[in-house]
Amino acid sequence: MGFFKDFKSFLLKGDIVNLATAVIIAGAFGKIVSSFTNDLLMPPIGLVLGNVNFADLKYELREAVTDASGEITRAAVSINYGNFIQLVIDFIIIGFCIFMVLKAYERTRKKEKPAPAAPAGPTQEELLAEIRDLLKK
Repeated sequence: MGFFKDFKSFLLKGDIVNLATAVIIAGAFGKIVSSFTNDLLMPPIGLVLGNVNFADLKYELREAVTDASGEITRAAVSINYGNFIQLVIDFIIIGFCIFMVLKAYERTRKKEKPAPAAPAGPTQEELLAEIRDLLKK
């Protein structure tokens, strides 16, 4: 029974809940960036480069082999570098967005400067000197 109680308290800690929330949001954000790259960014770039679909860019190492009926008997072997290019662009966009969020976070942290410390009172030596002077009078 103690194991499950400890596990429950572990899961309900603020850090774990925040981490789980961040992972879920990051997954959704990754899908948005992938859609942005694949559906909005790459088609115009492909058009400029001569109607190239980056997902189809590949270097065939071995062509597919088909039999007389047109069935593939041996699959083609290829290096799909177009998909890699799209994933690199996704990574750069996500990295840039995270960079911008962190910069904004740092700016808010700089604005939240700690309140200035209260002026320091007299030191022990100054108090003793003041007492001495009062005793002399």
